[in-house]
Amino acid sequence: MTDVIYREAVRADLPAVIALLADDVLGKARDFTTVDEAYERAFTDISADPRNQLIVAEQGGELVGCLQITYIPGLGRHGAERSLIESVRVRSDRRGQGLGRHLMTWAVDQARQRGCALVQLTTDKSREDAHRFY
Repeated sequence: MTDVIYREAVRADLPAVIALLADDVLGKARDFTTVDEAYERAFTDISADPRNQLIVAEQGGELVGCLQITYIPGLGRHGAERSLIESVRVRSDRRGQGLGRHLMTWAVDQARQRGCALVQLTTDKSREDAHRFY
């Protein structure tokens, strides 16, 4: 997967990220496929917060995956910072090719480089395929 580029999302990526979030049965039920004021506001807040990163995976000039990383200070483990990974998505036509595993490995490496003592992953309780994957 050396041809995958990971980078922080820019505003122009927002429509593709929203499409990724809605690219399965559960996502379609709770996310829109068009950018509205709520998504714009959330993107602005995430982008302005140094403890948040909205990451996109780009392959062949197309966005094929995304995730959000939040770095959380904590008192446990002697004041260690932790990384919370959520909104992990791989475009449906790219699933099953190792991209999800590569995306997660990249995110854990970022946490390690930042010195995080823990990495936490959130996933919806109804996402049984995701539970098996992780």
